Amino acid sequence: MQGILLLLPDFGLILLGWVLYRLVDFADNFWSGLEKLVYFVLFPALLFRALASTPIDFLTAAPLFASGAAALACGVVLGLLGAPLFGAHQAAFASRFQCAFRFNSYIGLAVIGKLHGATGIATMGILIGAMVPLANVASVWMLARHGNLGVLREMARNPLLLATLAGFLYSSSGLTLPTVAAQLLGRLSEAAVALGLLAVGAALKLRGSSGSHLASCYLLAVKLLAVPAAGLLAAASLGLSGVYFDTVIVFAALPTATSAYILAVRMGGDGPGVAWLVSANTLLAMLTLPVWLTVALRH
Repeated sequence: MQGILLLLPDFGLILLGWVLYRLVDFADNFWSGLEKLVYFVLFPALLFRALASTPIDFLTAAPLFASGAAALACGVVLGLLGAPLFGAHQAAFASRFQCAFRFNSYIGLAVIGKLHGATGIATMGILIGAMVPLANVASVWMLARHGNLGVLREMARNPLLLATLAGFLYSSSGLTLPTVAAQLLGRLSEAAVALGLLAVGAALKLRGSSGSHLASCYLLAVKLLAVPAAGLLAAASLGLSGVYFDTVIVFAALPTATSAYILAVRMGGDGPGVAWLVSANTLLAMLTLPVWLTVALRH
């Protein structure tokens, strides 16, 4: 019950986005524009600010990164093992593969902020910053491989990767963000979570085709059950506790990000199929995430 109550406001924003999309007469280009604003401007600003303003002790944070990487690697490996379930439809697999391990950072930052405040947000920001390149490398590589696109070119154009690398470099330089820049980035960061969650809700599409039911159920089970279990095992084995432990569990239990759909469409993949899978992932996470959150709170 405690986990459910913590998540109600955030899932409430997602449902509000779904209601607004269907009941309020906003043009479709309003929501597509909002998605692009969050993906290309607001969320990169949030990532850069979180990393640039937080001194990163890589030695202390190594177990945190290792646990997150173990959870992510579990999703990648199990996702690859699901390729035979798609049969001849390997182009569809290339698009949906990322749904086994990509994570919705908007939800993660909102949840960990309630648990641990600014410390939790900074910790999640560091973990997200370290994991975003890994998730994007795997996603872009698979889509580029099947779409005959240049992997390095696509990586160089990815705003989340660029913001992450810039944030790490700025943090490593020892410089402090100028006051005006910090305030500007702060305003953009504040807008990122709320607008991101509304965009998640507006993007929910439940009437499309799931494709192979067995393949879809497999990828859902990987993301919502196997990946969190791997994160829990890694965090416990490496002796994490407190905010680090909670951050890994929340991170691993997050549903797939809507950026998976944006990436699939931009790279000529199966956009509708990814949209359906992301929607199912998000709705099922309303049941599974409180369970994993309760596990973290009882540790």
